[in-house]
Amino acid sequence: MSNAVVVVTGAGRGIGECVARSLAKEGAKVVLSGRTVSALEGVRDAIEADGGTALVRPTDVMDPESIAGLFDDTEKAFGKLDVLVNNAGIATQTNMVDMDEAEWDRIFNTNVRGLFLSSREAGRRFRDAGAGRAINIASVFGLVGRPGFSAYCASKGAVINFTRSVAAEWARFGAQMNAVAPGYIATDINAEMRADEAAYKKVLRGIPAYRMGTPEELANVVTYLALNAPDFLTGQTIAVDGGESSV
Repeated sequence: MSNAVVVVTGAGRGIGECVARSLAKEGAKVVLSGRTVSALEGVRDAIEADGGTALVRPTDVMDPESIAGLFDDTEKAFGKLDVLVNNAGIATQTNMVDMDEAEWDRIFNTNVRGLFLSSREAGRRFRDAGAGRAINIASVFGLVGRPGFSAYCASKGAVINFTRSVAAEWARFGAQMNAVAPGYIATDINAEMRADEAAYKKVLRGIPAYRMGTPEELANVVTYLALNAPDFLTGQTIAVDGGESSV
């Protein structure tokens, strides 16, 4: 889709930033959504320096009014919405028996409720247009279990099954929803762990490829689903994990 208009949540850093820049390089007009304005502005400046088009729109994905405003402002700026990339998410490591309700709720409110609110607003517009695409950033932890990550695993498992269900609904009016499940991707979020040689080698032992993925590798898959994949591809979760979920 040339000149596609794409909303990317959690676009200020890490995977979201790389996805936004990859989409812009392919000619998409990208709306950068997140909570930290300075980070979003840095991504916008980088996109514009490369000749792309980006709009900064601070958003709280847990606030329905903020989400509605995000999509209203997108349509005001660019006249349409073609693609939503649901990337905003959080993770913490806590044993389930030690976890309090607030931590559980914080993870689910961001990773599941926020994704629902964004998808609902986009889906209403896709239904009216008879076309549209959403790509949800799930996780390999939604496909496998990991000790200490019960809330995160459960939330990303919910994202994967949400993707299947919504894809079946949206197919009736010509829109698609797919998910990407990244494994360990080398970003600033895990820089401290990668700097710890023992911890890093422990992670690599669980990855058949014996390396972490790059943000660019993941962004390439998301960009394909957003702009180039056939309409008949929907409801799927693609693991980009070096084989981690296969063993």
